[in-house]
Amino acid sequence: MSPAQPGILERVPPAARYVSFSIGTEAGAMSALPEALGRLATAADGKGLVVGIGPGLAAALGATVPGLGELPPIGGRGVQVPSTPMALWCWLRGEDRGDLLHLSRRLVALLHPAFKLGQVVDAFRHGTGRDLTGYEDGTENPEGELAQQAALVHGAGPGLDGSSYVAVQQWVHDFDAFDRLGEADRDHHVGRRLSDNFELEDSPTSAHVKRTAQESFEPPAFMLRRSMPWTMGMQSGLMFVAFGNSHRAFEVQMRRMAGEEDDVVDAMFRISRPVSGAYLWCPPLAQGRLDLRQLGL
Repeated sequence: MSPAQPGILERVPPAARYVSFSIGTEAGAMSALPEALGRLATAADGKGLVVGIGPGLAAALGATVPGLGELPPIGGRGVQVPSTPMALWCWLRGEDRGDLLHLSRRLVALLHPAFKLGQVVDAFRHGTGRDLTGYEDGTENPEGELAQQAALVHGAGPGLDGSSYVAVQQWVHDFDAFDRLGEADRDHHVGRRLSDNFELEDSPTSAHVKRTAQESFEPPAFMLRRSMPWTMGMQSGLMFVAFGNSHRAFEVQMRRMAGEEDDVVDAMFRISRPVSGAYLWCPPLAQGRLDLRQLGL
């Protein structure tokens, strides 16, 4: 049985809540970190509550997680991919939004005063797992053993095996721009036909599918996407979440999307933009709790 947090490999739930924390600013917050993380390690089952550790938190604990660093800001060519670091990230997964609200309240109390609440974003599964534009999300996700190979660390030893590196971004969709596109233009922006999800061979080089074709990188850049739509008032978009055995696959794809390889910018930037982004490390489980030995806990 894999020691991974099981929510990483499972299908996205009907409802979710993304909760981020920074290190607290109250007196004694730093010294309270180990105790607060110990409480979290016991409370998190990795299924209804998936936990990610930011590089700043690891550094504050005097620990090093191999390959964990901050998401570098990527920009130019009219696009900007921001880096907005988090100390701690919690992905609350479930069936009922009310239950997730109360779980997030318990988390805030559990982590006080070591951590300060940051951003809270509610999300949901749209249809069978579609983006709010109507297109299927994560069509080329690896499955089964291939998903585990892409998403999880293997062969690194206890405390690292079964862990995962996650990239988290909040994208805001411009539906006015999307609505102005004709059906054919929409399909060519994505690179797939909305009606049947068929990949279009004649789509332009800027089509999202062509920009991010995982097998087109050397070595291939496979990762496991677990993204979900979000709404807040009249704003909406996609919480992009991608798990990998490192952050490499996400970063090379993101740099190509931004046009760093050939000055061709992904067409998705014409109808959506990222407003946040962070790298985190999701520790494995051991004996039913988070295994935080890599953090010295």
